Amino acid sequence: MTQPAPITGQTETSLTQFLAAHGLPAFRAKQILDWIWDKRVESFERMTNLPATLKNLLGANFSWPAMETVQIQGKPGKTRKFLSRLDDGQCVESVIIPAATGGDGGQSERLTLCVSSQVGCAFGCKFCASGLLGFSRNLNAGEIVGQILAAERITRERIDNLVFMGMGEPLANFDNLVTALDIITAPWGLNIGGRHITVSTSGYAPNIVRLASYPRQIRLAISLHGATDDVRNQIMPVNKKWPLRELVPALAAWASARKQMITMEYILIQGVNDSLEAAGHLASLAQRLNAKVNLIPYNTVEGLDWQRPPLSHCERFRDRLKQAGIPVTLRYEKGHDIDAACGQLRLKKLKEDGQDILV
Repeated sequence: MTQPAPITGQTETSLTQFLAAHGLPAFRAKQILDWIWDKRVESFERMTNLPATLKNLLGANFSWPAMETVQIQGKPGKTRKFLSRLDDGQCVESVIIPAATGGDGGQSERLTLCVSSQVGCAFGCKFCASGLLGFSRNLNAGEIVGQILAAERITRERIDNLVFMGMGEPLANFDNLVTALDIITAPWGLNIGGRHITVSTSGYAPNIVRLASYPRQIRLAISLHGATDDVRNQIMPVNKKWPLRELVPALAAWASARKQMITMEYILIQGVNDSLEAAGHLASLAQRLNAKVNLIPYNTVEGLDWQRPPLSHCERFRDRLKQAGIPVTLRYEKGHDIDAACGQLRLKKLKEDGQDILV
């Protein structure tokens, strides 16, 4: 039996089409969306200006997706990770990152949410906890957006910055990603500006080109982690399908179409990709694409042998990029103490529940 579609995954267009198919006027779509996104109700019965027949119709065709928060790690005002249980019992994790606070537990100047797009991940990056979990399924648009609603319930603040850098490969869930982006950016939806949204990919080259035509001014980050095929092949299986000779032209096409800088995310792993020679390769690639670089010392993951380099070495790597004129930031501790690397909280939960883990 087919499960009803989540109402939080519907756009104005899809709702209008549904209403038209049942002989109902288009203005009802705006009323429904206002109840969901402005008034934040969570049942059709509370939509008091809708006739009972329409409420019953909506109830028969749409669901309110469960996003039960089962665990929160971290303190208010600091980076926090939370685990949500979905309708089918699967769990997905998200990370709340405050830019600044007015004191312990005070209001944030900006709240960023790291959003997941899949339950687990099929891409199997060798340094990532999500890769240990394997792939279960794609998230639907309602579940993607539901993470934002859950984060706002937890913080009692507006989420105003999004990064699709959580569990999963966003561009492998392209249609649901785009529908979620439509809802997130729409004035009738969450109304978050496209420039405050970054989609990160491990290197899904064809869909980088597809996403370049998306009309909102979203940003792109590439989880590069190696500037040569030798390094990427060692740690990122996706590179064997779309090596740099295919990935780099896709990134260049994005940069040309969007007229904005790409961010290269580069996790520094001791003895793997942190040599000064590797920094030189990275600088050359960043220059070629007019990209900026975000360096991230590796977050250790239980069950994996990778290690983070000493901070002094990370700084030498950063300085090598600076000397080449590359805009570069080195991310210091933001969640290392709460297992903020993708998949770690879900991995621990599965172990606590006695479920098998893929290793």
